Amino acid sequence: MHPVLIAPSLLSANFARLGEEAEAARVAGADMLHVDVMDGHFVPNLTLGPPIVRSLHKATSLPLDCHLMVEDPDALLEDFAAAGTRWLSVHLEACRHLHRTVARIRELGMSPGVALNPHTAVSLLEPILPELDFVLVMSVNPGFGGQRFIPAVLDKVRWLDHWRKAHGSALAIEIDGGITAETIGEARRAGVDWFVAGSAVYGKADYTAAVAALRAGAAE
Repeated sequence: MHPVLIAPSLLSANFARLGEEAEAARVAGADMLHVDVMDGHFVPNLTLGPPIVRSLHKATSLPLDCHLMVEDPDALLEDFAAAGTRWLSVHLEACRHLHRTVARIRELGMSPGVALNPHTAVSLLEPILPELDFVLVMSVNPGFGGQRFIPAVLDKVRWLDHWRKAHGSALAIEIDGGITAETIGEARRAGVDWFVAGSAVYGKADYTAAVAALRAGAAE
């Protein structure tokens, strides 16, 4: 397993103060910043795009972890690379030619990941796993923040953890949805390395205490 990384999700931040909110996460001890990109088609919500990511890249030294919840991710890869994205995940459910998309993400200098909706079988990823740096397991249905954690997805995490151990892989496992100080421990024990947390950080009055509580929960 990799070290625990905490990735506050800007979806739960104050959109009128995104630059300040991004930097506040760094000061609070976060490891990366998770950026949820929604197009209003693949998911019903509509959020932010490359110009905002470019501004965030200038506003904080935290590396940016962009999650594309869009119907045509291939059309956006170059823009997100130019904006300063470090980790970029696309949905298995949205990619017609996933191997080509993953290869292009790496060609553009980003670390490629693939995201899975709660209902999608993790075994569908097996052919592409050697090409990935990480897998993002959705523990809620994508599109909105503040949803309740779906425990059944941890079986996918265990499958991925078994796969990487069996293959000597450095694959990282990320989880997004309903992560709190109460749910993070079980997810860590299942094999998760990177934890996206929206309201569990940005919904709290003290971001530093919130990040510390997540780390403490992961260590239990």
